[in-house]
Amino acid sequence: MALILGIESSCDETAVALVASDRRVLAQRIASQDEAHRPYGGVVPEIAARAHAERLAPLIKDTLADAGCGLDAVDAIAATAGPGLIGGVMVGLVTGKAMAMATGKPLIAINHLEGHALSPRLSDPALEFPYGLLLVSGGHCQILRVDGVGRFCRLATTIDDALGEAFDKTAKILGLGYPGGPAVERLAREGDAGVVPLPRPLLGSKEPHFSFAGLKSAVLRAKESGQYRDADIAAAFQQAAIDCLVDRLERAFDAMRGITALVVAGGVAANQAIRGALETLAARNGLPFIAPPLALCTDNAAMIAWAGAERFAMGQSDPLDFAARPRWPLDPDAEPVRGAGVKA
Repeated sequence: MALILGIESSCDETAVALVASDRRVLAQRIASQDEAHRPYGGVVPEIAARAHAERLAPLIKDTLADAGCGLDAVDAIAATAGPGLIGGVMVGLVTGKAMAMATGKPLIAINHLEGHALSPRLSDPALEFPYGLLLVSGGHCQILRVDGVGRFCRLATTIDDALGEAFDKTAKILGLGYPGGPAVERLAREGDAGVVPLPRPLLGSKEPHFSFAGLKSAVLRAKESGQYRDADIAAAFQQAAIDCLVDRLERAFDAMRGITALVVAGGVAANQAIRGALETLAARNGLPFIAPPLALCTDNAAMIAWAGAERFAMGQSDPLDFAARPRWPLDPDAEPVRGAGVKA
């Protein structure tokens, strides 16, 4: 059994975890920065980087204490190396490098998106490759076939905004504050999704890509019209998003024949209405539906440690000069998507 120390600092959560290769999360600590960023309605990169630098060392110390072991018991150190806000990524990666250098332990540089992609395997030992993955977060919205550790085939991406970003922008339009996703979900429970006519961008189009910029604009127009209750706008937005996700996944299933399950991961995967719709979709296509526990949906270090454990079991490690990456696609060979730019 191997013990992997994971470090996550790609956005506004400073997190450390100790995970065993038998899937036990021995300890985990997360320091939220919500209060620091709330006055600005979103994450301020400079504030996030400073907070990571201040909080990371104490978190590592406390996490090891929670697990009742020292750094000498750790077999490898896994740190997020991208993609993300480069200042925060550098804080975590440099810390991981320093610890690896001081202890002689292997360093494993983890793609934050792979952490999300593999997180369902941490909570569900029965999940086998290949599986279909909907990866939905604040910065990404993709459909991938996960063929193995480090082996991803991107089937679709967003051509403009990610769904998590659309949730946050909708929350800002409705004055719900930050973080926006959970606030929109709560308000949507009080609304009628059929009252506000909102578009379903790219619904029915041949390629399974996503677009949410127009949906955000429609939410703004609905709010400015003064004709609708905020709860109805929230409910209509959430239902439009669900309709887009289901339609796009249906379009992608032909390219995912032979998959063992439909999996959702990423921060938006915590949304219960979305989970329910995807579970129904999976059942309609004769597939199990798997979503990680809510604690593994948002940014966390347990998923980084687990991705490190998967790579460590394959004998992989990375050099100490591994560079932090603000962008790092899971499938670098995927064809560029018109209009997607760097978000592909």
